[in-house]
Amino acid sequence: MSETSAQATPLQAGDRRLEPVNASMTLSKKDAARREIRRSIITGSLQPGERLTEHQLADSLKVSRPTVREALNELADEGLVTRSPHRGVKVSALHPATFHDIALGRIALDMVAVDAILSDESGERFERVERCWRQYEIEAFDPDPVVQHDAHLAFHQGIWEASENYLLTKLWPVTAAQITIALAEDQRRRSDPEREHRVHSALMDALRTGDRRVIERRISLHILTSAERIAKFMAEKGRPSTGGAGGIDRAAAGQLPSTSR
Repeated sequence: MSETSAQATPLQAGDRRLEPVNASMTLSKKDAARREIRRSIITGSLQPGERLTEHQLADSLKVSRPTVREALNELADEGLVTRSPHRGVKVSALHPATFHDIALGRIALDMVAVDAILSDESGERFERVERCWRQYEIEAFDPDPVVQHDAHLAFHQGIWEASENYLLTKLWPVTAAQITIALAEDQRRRSDPEREHRVHSALMDALRTGDRRVIERRISLHILTSAERIAKFMAEKGRPSTGGAGGIDRAAAGQLPSTSR
């Protein structure tokens, strides 16, 4: 993922955007630190492109620098932070011009999963998707934005995993990191879980039709609309963009007109 500079207040020692962590019976200090940094990335408290330093994080989280280093290493493996020689660690960022490529790639990979699910005459793969959907409905309205975010990721991951496609399961962590960083750019959607539920309910309804063409159109609309909105929001914040609103070209993908539920 490419980096872009964030117009954010630099992280300072004792920064209250991060809460001190405590180890528990089930969570080590390293895991607690990783969870708190991840939460701050998801909610936008730590913005894409923002530089992170071990000593400032350690002071804010009330843990040692080696503990922070371990946590950052795991987050780097997930793709949520990026390490650069001589430049330290930054929250990973996406350039608006890359959103078109990412969106089209996701559509293609989603359809690989859909084809595998539809080809299963036993219906077991689709039942796995239904179980993921039921879990999503339980968590979609949770007051914790991280629970909402993880429920969203789990639903999309469930579609890929239901396909039993080896490559999709290996690609998912990279895709999840890209989704997380993209959504961190636009926190307005966090305040409207009902809209998010409607959008995903429409996607689930399309999957239930079993009609590949209907499903592909809905997936395309789902992904392109989201990518277009976030890229446009980034451009409004002053980040460079190409090709109109974030470089999202619906015509190139033969997609639906710009409408949303």
